[in-house]
Amino acid sequence: MTSSNTTLAQAVLTFAEQHVALHQERNNNELPSTEFDEQWLSPCISEKLADDLCSWQPIAIAKLVEQKEIAKPLSFNNVEQALDLVLHQDIKTYFTTIFSDSIEAQCADGSLTLLFAWSEADFERLQENIIGHIMMKQRLKQAETVFFAVTDEEDIIISLDNETGEVWAERVGCKPHKKIADSLADLFTNVLTVS
Repeated sequence: MTSSNTTLAQAVLTFAEQHVALHQERNNNELPSTEFDEQWLSPCISEKLADDLCSWQPIAIAKLVEQKEIAKPLSFNNVEQALDLVLHQDIKTYFTTIFSDSIEAQCADGSLTLLFAWSEADFERLQENIIGHIMMKQRLKQAETVFFAVTDEEDIIISLDNETGEVWAERVGCKPHKKIADSLADLFTNVLTVS
């Protein structure tokens, strides 16, 4: 892992820790909660609070591999083979650093919801969605992007330009229209959790 990828991984981990800390500070030291689904379990789940609710916290994927709770690090090799394309290292680092529920955030350009994989099964679903998104971009003869966040506006996503690593806002099916940051690492220096 290059130093820039280590920096990005650390930024993601720090952001996730800040999210939990802020939530606990505002909610009597309780962890964030989310809907509980018996069919959609995750190593993020701390405890079941009710039939349809559980507490959770982001968890480092490297820690799960180290503790042999998952067999091997997550990889985008199958996506790259299916598309005959190399994904930008930043997006691979972003999605393989933590398992987490989505996290609400704020940046200079407005509110966004950062997307993460909840579990290994969710990581597989994420990969399928990324393949579909990139195939759509190729069909439209647009530069490949990989989404990693959504905004308050239903049809605007935040994505990474696969060629340059820049972060852009784009309408689904359209070319990116507003540059948000030079890189994912730069984005994390200016994004705040709003737990």
